[in-house]
Amino acid sequence: MPNTARNAVSNNIIAASGLNPLKAARETRGYTIEELSLTCGLAVGEIIDIEDGKDADPAKLRRIASALQMPEEELITVPTEENRSIKQ
Repeated sequence: MPNTARNAVSNNIIAASGLNPLKAARETRGYTIEELSLTCGLAVGEIIDIEDGKDADPAKLRRIASALQMPEEELITVPTEENRSIKQ
């Protein structure tokens, strides 16, 4: 594992990067995909798929959030009433 601190990272840094939130959080915390794979127990390919937007399994995102020591809400977004489109 990298020697970088695993302290909470500002949401502003992650948002400003323009990257996928998972990739931004992973890179900001100093993890390679391989290191994150070992830490959260997912395969490298699964993490790549999630970063590429091909997989959004909430159970996997929870494991990753736990490994990165971040609130899972930062990776798992649930649409709020205001964000849902109203069909008439």
